[in-house]
Amino acid sequence: MQNEPSHRPLTARISEPVTLPTQRAAGCPFDPPAGLAELREESPLARMAYPDGHVGWLATGWSTVRAIMGDSRFSSRYELMHYPFPGGPEGPLPPAPVGDMTGMDAPEHTRLRRILTGKFTVRRMRLLSDRVAEITDEHLDAMERGGPGADLVEAFARPLPALMICELLGVPYADRDRFQGHADTIMSMDVSPEDRYAAYVGLQEYMAELVAAQRAAPGDDLLGDLARDSDLSDEELVGVGGFLLAAGLDTTANMIAHGTFALLTDPAQADALRTDPDLAPQAVEELMRYLTIAHTSVKSALEDVELEGRLIKAGESVTLSFEAANRDAERFPDPDVLDLHRKATGHLGFGHGIHQCLGQQLARVELTVALPALLRRFPTLRLDVPADEVPLRTDMSMYGVHRLPVTWDES
Repeated sequence: MQNEPSHRPLTARISEPVTLPTQRAAGCPFDPPAGLAELREESPLARMAYPDGHVGWLATGWSTVRAIMGDSRFSSRYELMHYPFPGGPEGPLPPAPVGDMTGMDAPEHTRLRRILTGKFTVRRMRLLSDRVAEITDEHLDAMERGGPGADLVEAFARPLPALMICELLGVPYADRDRFQGHADTIMSMDVSPEDRYAAYVGLQEYMAELVAAQRAAPGDDLLGDLARDSDLSDEELVGVGGFLLAAGLDTTANMIAHGTFALLTDPAQADALRTDPDLAPQAVEELMRYLTIAHTSVKSALEDVELEGRLIKAGESVTLSFEAANRDAERFPDPDVLDLHRKATGHLGFGHGIHQCLGQQLARVELTVALPALLRRFPTLRLDVPADEVPLRTDMSMYGVHRLPVTWDES
């Protein structure tokens, strides 16, 4: 068991509002921006200046972030929050699109979550492990035939979760060219609001076609089940379907690629996972903690809240830094060390509270199968470029790598 976090003294205070640190140190692709650690040690809850002029808060300590995520006095509604990154909209965001549960509060969120939770239970997702293994082997076979050498992102990391979420939802994988680009644009931090909105509309139009077909003849898949058995409106079903598709395409793909990158730069950890199949579930949790590809979330106070000796006033936004919280030494000893034997219980890689990742059990199955299988299939797997030449997804809301050139010795 990890020790419960102790409480930092409340004497450390930062007098002036800070800006959100985003600059990663050169040569440290797996570490959060150094400024986050400094802020966390000085004050786990600090005043923060937002790009639109709003002065709110930045939470970096594990216990602080977790407390806010589980507190109903903080809202997830987009229209109440301020965007923490430069280049965003001036002032609060537009309301969440229909079906986007990340931007909803109870009771609307509760209703949608209740409908969907039963579709993503641990038992149901574990029943998919054989299919995950089958798809994994097919793509490793293709890599082997085409090698040695591949871009792991395109050859393996992206297709595996894309195929799984498509099969689960009832989305034709052959339509990938129609939806993948839209999903990528929605996740990009470098596109204009107009381009992001156009991508959202494009994805919704595609999902509307699928929903119409499912209403006419429901299939034996998640969209078919929802069309047949739930009270979701067409608009809600389109929104939920697009939300699940975009999330399922991106998150696990980045964890497979970035997790492999981390393991290839730490041969001892890679060897441990390759040789001990029973280590995989624990290793996945540690990789989720260590890499934390989902950087932040934003909440807004619905009323005055006192926390860490500070008064968060109603209407103030709080940016939650998951990457800082998951490197908090008060929760995780030696937090900057990747240790696959660590029991990373309580990490926030999948979130916490009512908005924790709906598809986390599917992601766990995919990662638990895919990463060890990759390492066992290619025992000599290694980077095909220097580590500092691997292009990082610093321009995307979900961190990782754009490409991962790898090679191996032919057997």
